[in-house]
Amino acid sequence: MEKFIAGLALGAAMGALWVANSAKTRTLVKKGQEEFKEKLDAYIDEKLASMDMGKSGQEENESSSQNKASAK
Repeated sequence: MEKFIAGLALGAAMGALWVANSAKTRTLVKKGQEEFKEKLDAYIDEKLASMDMGKSGQEENESSSQNKASAK
């Protein structure tokens, strides 16, 4: 078990060094991170917009029901 953990740690360290020393790989990693951030931002914006639409729809329903109640 200790050999596996040591190998895993050594492999992670060597992979990090390889990425740090390789301009091409570093560019690919940065590109992947940017794409992920863009997708995440789009997803968050979509969720916020759907929440805002839900709230505005509820507010309209509440105000119309209050207007009907005051008219009676």
